[in-house]
Amino acid sequence: MVGLIDTQGARSEWTFPAEPGAVRTARHSVRDTLRAWEMVPAVCEAAVLLVSELVTNSLRYTPGPIGVKLAIVDLAPAPDPSTCPQGDTAPATGRALLVEVSDPLPDPPTPRTSALDDEGGRGLRLVACSSRRWGTRRGKTGKTVWFELPLPG
Repeated sequence: MVGLIDTQGARSEWTFPAEPGAVRTARHSVRDTLRAWEMVPAVCEAAVLLVSELVTNSLRYTPGPIGVKLAIVDLAPAPDPSTCPQGDTAPATGRALLVEVSDPLPDPPTPRTSALDDEGGRGLRLVACSSRRWGTRRGKTGKTVWFELPLPG
């Protein structure tokens, strides 16, 4: 059962149980919401892919529940370009899609290096290199992994 928490303006928030269908349900919820917001397809598909990766990580390591939050925000100053191998060329002004995935496990995710034939271990690197910036923060009952995707215009 998906718990829709909020849909005010350019903000939506859900809670998903830690069960096998959670990843698919989260993808559909995010895609449907971003399409309703008339988000450009490239941002929509990037957000859906990265949410899928982060919800999969949460599902793998925690008993749940898993929270997903979307919000359109004003951009903060650009981060140090050396934080991702491809650098960061996003402008420091404008707006971004902020996406947060939360779970009750307080430990931050650990990026790892994957061998060519490994089936997993690339999710956080994908988030790091596909988003403008990303990070984690501890909460009262767990952690949140977040990322920003710059919006055109």
